[in-house]
Amino acid sequence: MKKEAVEKITRAVVRQFPEMDGVRPAVKSEEGQRYLVTFKGTAELPDGKSMKRIVRVVADEKGAVIRMSTSR
Repeated sequence: MKKEAVEKITRAVVRQFPEMDGVRPAVKSEEGQRYLVTFKGTAELPDGKSMKRIVRVVADEKGAVIRMSTSR
């Protein structure tokens, strides 16, 4: 996957999950021309505690997001 496509996906993820800013994603190829891009980071909770968060993105080779999901 090209660097520009990964940057486009990262911008979309950071827009929805600001705590993922600065996280370097793992990229895996899937069937066809799709890629699984995984971001692993931590989210700060209102009570001061932190929680691990994983954001998984399925995208095409041009960086268009097909599906995005997160753990809680």
